Amino acid sequence: MEPLSSSPGCPGPRALSGAVSNKVLGCDWTPVWTACVGSGWGRGGVGGRGGHGILAGPGRAGHVGGRSRGPAAHVMRLSQLRVTWVRPSSAVRSRRGAGSGLGLLGSGRRPLGRARWLTMRGGQDGARAPVLQFTNCRILRGQALLRWGAGAARGRPGRRPLGGRRGRAGVGAGAAGCFRAGRGPGSCRVAHGAGRAALPPPPPAFGRREDLWVREGRVLDPEKLFFEERRVADERRDCGGCILAPGFIDVQINGGFGVDFSQATEDVGSGVALVAQRILSHGVTSFCPTLVTSPPEVYHKVLPQIPVKSGGPHGAGVLGVHLEGPFISREKRGAHPEAHLRSFETNAFHDVLATYGPLDNVRIVTLAPELGRSHEVIQALTARGICVSLGHSVANLQAAEEAVQSGATFITHLFNAMLPFHHRDPGIVGLLTSDRLPPGRHIFYGMIADGTHTNPAALRIAHRAHPQGLVLVTDAVPALGLGNGRHTLGQQEVEVDGLTAYVAGTKTLSGSIAPMDVCVRHFLQATGCSVELALEAASLHPAQLLGLEKRKGTLDFGADADFVMLDDSLHVRATYISGELVWQAEAARQ
Repeated sequence: MEPLSSSPGCPGPRALSGAVSNKVLGCDWTPVWTACVGSGWGRGGVGGRGGHGILAGPGRAGHVGGRSRGPAAHVMRLSQLRVTWVRPSSAVRSRRGAGSGLGLLGSGRRPLGRARWLTMRGGQDGARAPVLQFTNCRILRGQALLRWGAGAARGRPGRRPLGGRRGRAGVGAGAAGCFRAGRGPGSCRVAHGAGRAALPPPPPAFGRREDLWVREGRVLDPEKLFFEERRVADERRDCGGCILAPGFIDVQINGGFGVDFSQATEDVGSGVALVAQRILSHGVTSFCPTLVTSPPEVYHKVLPQIPVKSGGPHGAGVLGVHLEGPFISREKRGAHPEAHLRSFETNAFHDVLATYGPLDNVRIVTLAPELGRSHEVIQALTARGICVSLGHSVANLQAAEEAVQSGATFITHLFNAMLPFHHRDPGIVGLLTSDRLPPGRHIFYGMIADGTHTNPAALRIAHRAHPQGLVLVTDAVPALGLGNGRHTLGQQEVEVDGLTAYVAGTKTLSGSIAPMDVCVRHFLQATGCSVELALEAASLHPAQLLGLEKRKGTLDFGADADFVMLDDSLHVRATYISGELVWQAEAARQ
């Protein structure tokens, strides 16, 4: 970083009175933060609105004592920052400016000595993990796409974009700082000394610009990196203006690429691993392998072979198994084999354990709430942290509401395999607008947006009735990625014709052959919703359903750095898990 010098119309910082001990740096040099914020230069002082923000001290704006931000001095991006380190001289006497809390020396005062340099830490710094900076991107964060570049700021409702006059408006959207284009990691230098210092002129327009910072597989807060550790990125990656969204999460996928999760083979794990690897190209970073209705011996053999597993270069992470059946309605069984359907007997939960075996690897169970003793099963499952979903059911609205009151939180593929909506009794569909749900209880519902299972008008109705509960699922069958022909789905044979899969010899739909990114694009087109909502339906909402929203489905600071890079048409360009590139489109490699 070059020394700061005056720019036209800018008074520049003169000096800072009083030494502030800096434990991070291990010295007594005092930080003077200077940056252009707004269209004009202020009068100096701390957080001058529309001018230089000069900071020192952790207290409120205008008080020395550590790091302070002031009304217009919140650092939103490190490339907006200039830093000067001033060592007070005995000749300098503290003089507080009116309302500023900082003494500024007027012209004519002698400088504080020669300038010195302090090099910011770059590289891995011994045992420290490397820091990655993804720049030139639009990040989906906080229900908004934070767009890079000028004039494209978009904030959350009630939140002003960066560069506004109110609130913590960003230390200058204009200073190029040590991350300016053309400077590599570790090249940032911070000046010691006094004399007149200034910033380069601001760019012609401002916009909210955010980069994604990653370390040790987590999303990193760059302010902590800079202020507390005095470090910069070890590696910068240009995203070419692409969208960075949280990795997709598929909570209902029966298999794919010839692998059937409901087949009791000797090596179930290798099949799961193949699917986990292949779905990376569709932006999926976590999933719930789903088993359809099967005999007990299949569950006993398969479930122990599908443990919860973190994602990585080997494939998407496994969040736990989704068991769809066999405790479902015969009338609405769909593609599930009738011979293996079950109901709850006297000791209901014992029946569940006898059917499935140990539930250690189970994350979701779909059942029909109208079955006798279903409520005690729902309570027992939720007590173990297992999500209960309502589906393949002829339940009326009252039965569905009672199931939610017992702990159910999800609806399996809304509109499919349930009673149709009726104005006198809307059935399970009525949960989307029910006023009898427990306080604070949030209902989620799966939607198969493949263009076959759900008419676009039905997608729009559901989305507009309850947008925050919509979870996109593929319900993909083993025929995913294979084309026309006959394939299996558990104990059934499935026939694929074009974009549709049927139970062989019938017109009963049998899952989908659409991958998650196709469902996201179709959902966006069919509903006319925002890009943000379409992406969150495949990421944030399923994470919230499973109680993982602090780690998955988000790019907030501290979350897992699982994300997908998308172009403007929402085609996947690259997929990252824990900040590591695990799949990249051929065109993106060139």
